[in-house]
Amino acid sequence: MTWRRERWSADHSLPIGVTKRAQVGELVRAGDIIAAGATLAGALRVPGARRLGLSPADFDRELRVRVGSDVVAGAVLARVGRRFARSVTAPIEGRLLHVTVDGDLYIAPIVDRWTVRATLDGVVARSDDAVVEVEGEAWCLQGAAAFGPDAIGELTLGVDGPDADLAPSRIDVRLGGRIIVGGARVSAEVITRAHACGVAGLVAGGVPPAGLRVVYGDAVTAAGSPSRGDRPTVLCLMGFGSGALPRAVFEPFAALAGARAAIHTVSARLFVFTTANIGRVETPSPDVALTDDRPVATPPVDRADADTDESETEHEEPAQSDEELTPSASDRSPRGRGP
Repeated sequence: MTWRRERWSADHSLPIGVTKRAQVGELVRAGDIIAAGATLAGALRVPGARRLGLSPADFDRELRVRVGSDVVAGAVLARVGRRFARSVTAPIEGRLLHVTVDGDLYIAPIVDRWTVRATLDGVVARSDDAVVEVEGEAWCLQGAAAFGPDAIGELTLGVDGPDADLAPSRIDVRLGGRIIVGGARVSAEVITRAHACGVAGLVAGGVPPAGLRVVYGDAVTAAGSPSRGDRPTVLCLMGFGSGALPRAVFEPFAALAGARAAIHTVSARLFVFTTANIGRVETPSPDVALTDDRPVATPPVDRADADTDESETEHEEPAQSDEELTPSASDRSPRGRGP
């Protein structure tokens, strides 16, 4: 796990119902909207040509709303006549989805509107109804797992050292919209407090598994849980529990603090957009062991004390007794008895 500055790509999956998306070759910045759409419920069928007394071919000429447009309840969809006009109106607010060959209309209510924002400064390399891919150059740090939606904000140090835990008292509304580096560990209390204060995302060495279940539910897994909507964003760099960040990983955060950054949760990557020199970027990180949240039941035994105990045990003589052991009646041999 090292810092690297090179050209990266970030895929942004799109839900069903895309109405707008960036085109291939378009320049974007992290945080720009690259796609938008709506989530629809079950469609309602509205009689059209039959109500107006027209043939399906003539009905298309009288249609006043294009397919795919949003309409409000009571909006006129088609109309004929002047003095004795007849019209078809929308019974609900929603989107005009389809016109059948018989001249009927399908309108679906809109239950949610969504947007997808870029997590990388660069150019759109692919754009279709399934995914928008952006390619660009940035500093990048690969994590172990990420949870929540993508996040974009200013990178901010929240701890004084790589082995420190982020305290809840250091989170307030002044950090809203920022990505905070939380050191070795962030707890469930820190995650929920940061989300309530409007913090964009958290980056830490580890997160307690129990805390993840409290925040994201029992269905959360170690592979991460990218999602949409109003959820906290957390990037685990080392794993789960508590893991002090190596110096080669933590020290560059000081040089990168204040720069724009983004968390791409699908790939569990942290992108930082700056040309700052962070020094030894290719230094491999040392072996790191994650510590469990539970306290150790017994302290470790010193090796010298253990060797002393073993030597004393080896030279210890068996206990001697002055009493003579007399066999019991049941142990005496029957041959010693007279006839």
